Amino acid sequence: MTFRRCRVLIGYARVSTDDQNLDLQHHALIHAGVERERIFQDKLSGMRADRPGLASVLKAVREGDTLVIWRLDRLGRSLKELIAMAEDLKRRGVQLRSVTEGIDTTTIGGELLFHLFGAIAQFERNLIRERTRAGLASARARGRVGGRPPGLKPKDVAAAKAMLSDPNITMAEVAETLGVSVSTLHRHLPGGRSGIEVKAALAAE
Repeated sequence: MTFRRCRVLIGYARVSTDDQNLDLQHHALIHAGVERERIFQDKLSGMRADRPGLASVLKAVREGDTLVIWRLDRLGRSLKELIAMAEDLKRRGVQLRSVTEGIDTTTIGGELLFHLFGAIAQFERNLIRERTRAGLASARARGRVGGRPPGLKPKDVAAAKAMLSDPNITMAEVAETLGVSVSTLHRHLPGGRSGIEVKAALAAE
């Protein structure tokens, strides 16, 4: 005889520093139906990639479970990461509920809202690509034509960072867009995408 695992609510709470209190989030999660012993937590910046509490809760949830959070920004470091995480949970058969925003992917309205978030994020990525390429084309038309430039100007570096904020854009694609080699791009962005994320995390602390 096969026993099915009961579907459960699992909570996740996060504050940025040890000085901040998790009681408010715990109370909200418990009020939403999460048992206290099923609440995972982190006390560190959301920009940190290493969030042990989040890693544990993502490992703990199973098909049919619902991950409950106090607010969407407690879960993702960015809209893109939040959408990707929600899509991953959906593939695993795990639902997502945000108490503050009233979002619940078990409902049609909640799922639609997340699709809209995803569409907005994709629209933003397309705008960044389009504006960057248009700016580069204009620069080339003013004289930067032929051969690869020896380096990148500050505005090109900023454009590269903006494009690399999209995990679907590779270093090679950014280098091609900017008209430089991958090695030149790495020279201006040591560590590539991971180096940018580390600097952003340190700046947020």
